[in-house]
Amino acid sequence: MFGGLNIWENDTADVVLDADNLFWAITPRHKEAGKFIPENVLSLYAKVKEKNALEMNDLRFSQQLTAIYIDPTDKCNANCSYCYIPHRIRQRGRSMTREELRFILNKIARYFKNSKRKQVIIFHASEPLLVKEIIFQAISEYRKIFKFGLQTNGILLERQDVKFLKEHRVGVGISLDSFMPAVNHRARFSGERENFFKVVRAIEWFDGYNGLNILTTVTKFNVKDLPGLIIFLHSKKVSCVLLNPVRFTRAKEFSLKPDEKVLTKYFIKAVDTAVELSKSSKNKIIIGNFANTILAIIAPAARRLMCDISPCGGGRCFFTITASGKIIPCGEFIGLKGFSGGNIFKTTITEAMHSEGFKKVRARVTEKIAECNICNFRNICGAPCPAELYSLGKMYEKSVFCNFYKEIIKYAFKKIAEGDIEYLLRNQSPESLEYAYSIKNENYKSRG
Repeated sequence: MFGGLNIWENDTADVVLDADNLFWAITPRHKEAGKFIPENVLSLYAKVKEKNALEMNDLRFSQQLTAIYIDPTDKCNANCSYCYIPHRIRQRGRSMTREELRFILNKIARYFKNSKRKQVIIFHASEPLLVKEIIFQAISEYRKIFKFGLQTNGILLERQDVKFLKEHRVGVGISLDSFMPAVNHRARFSGERENFFKVVRAIEWFDGYNGLNILTTVTKFNVKDLPGLIIFLHSKKVSCVLLNPVRFTRAKEFSLKPDEKVLTKYFIKAVDTAVELSKSSKNKIIIGNFANTILAIIAPAARRLMCDISPCGGGRCFFTITASGKIIPCGEFIGLKGFSGGNIFKTTITEAMHSEGFKKVRARVTEKIAECNICNFRNICGAPCPAELYSLGKMYEKSVFCNFYKEIIKYAFKKIAEGDIEYLLRNQSPESLEYAYSIKNENYKSRG
């Protein structure tokens, strides 16, 4: 260890890393591994470490909102085995009225009236398209004020809906867990098996729309399907897929956990498959959460997903408004007591952000978690997810998928060293990145 720097072996190279500020460099393997850092790396580190530390501190502890999730209905037309929303809420919950949704959007607009950018509003939760009319009207009415996103299981999408969403440049996430109907049906739906084909038909209607993401929840049932799913979705012109390991916000879901070694193996195969397809065709496909890991290394402040930073983005960068108006740090906290920031119909956004429930989530940092506090990757992985771990009885524990995250981060450094960045990120290429610092020659590589 040199000051705040650690050295660890990664395949054929050594990685020099400051876990606190994410300065890093990849250097050739030295005969005394772990005991040598090139002089030019040390010199660069001395110049940029304070700036890096300030940027990392701002990323971790700023409370600037970047998105607000609105759950316009508690109800759902599916019954996914891993859903984090309690069954009783999905069955007996309520839906917002048109007037309630307008009230909420107007309140958010007033809060951000002096902002220079459009705030992001994402319709989420159970199945928002059950109240399609009111959310589509809201998108039309507020399109000049907000940017909109929609997360859906896709069953209710019609061709005219897809046209509307594309015309209004709405970011759309559709859930699909396998390219095989039987496997997808086993995890996602208790209803018609034809739902798989309805979802695939909707994906085809989007026809390569850049604002479409496919979200896959990885369980022991579909983990080996991941490379095949990438091939299938690439054939449908999908450009971004998120392969998210199942969350255990409900205790019963633990039985769905894939073996971590198996998960790591097939996740990496899926990444490699995506890279190969992107290199050999005109259509690029990326794995969104792996892209976020790459960004966490090369451009930490540019990462889009805020689950993998400590503290997480819940109650800090985003929050959720439920169908009854309850304000919670993140959708994963639906059904958990002690985290509410109030009710949007009675509580101001400022009051919610300063509530004890939100502070409780923001107080969970890796420095307070055994093992994480000495881990090289603590500011890349972030030990997700606080709601999941709280549900399992110990909020201040390392991630359920700790070993998986470690191996994927190591693999990310490997792909960076191999020069595959342009095939791993949605838009960026090495030439388009603006470097804050760089050492790059045949022997050393460092970026930030």
